[in-house]
Amino acid sequence: MKPLSRKELDALVEEATVDCYNEDEQLTGLFTMMEDNLALPFKTLVLGVEVTVRRVDLRGDRIVAICHRGHDRQVIAIQDLPLPEPPPDGARWIEAYRRWSR
Repeated sequence: MKPLSRKELDALVEEATVDCYNEDEQLTGLFTMMEDNLALPFKTLVLGVEVTVRRVDLRGDRIVAICHRGHDRQVIAIQDLPLPEPPPDGARWIEAYRRWSR
């Protein structure tokens, strides 16, 4: 998958935050787009171990991925989550969030 340009990422951020008045609302807007559009579950590698991302969640001032491996569960900041190749449908919203959160 071809990486999105800055212009494309900025357009996604604008789409998600168009009616937002502050950073909290922008975060919620980006989370909503991710929650609505990211194909879940998907598998990825975290520190060389395969995990299944079953959902994303809004925790405080960040978006996190809830990763499972067997009975174990780990919360990982979405900025730190390695994406598989090919990435799941809707992964562009993860990239847009990463751009916004810099």
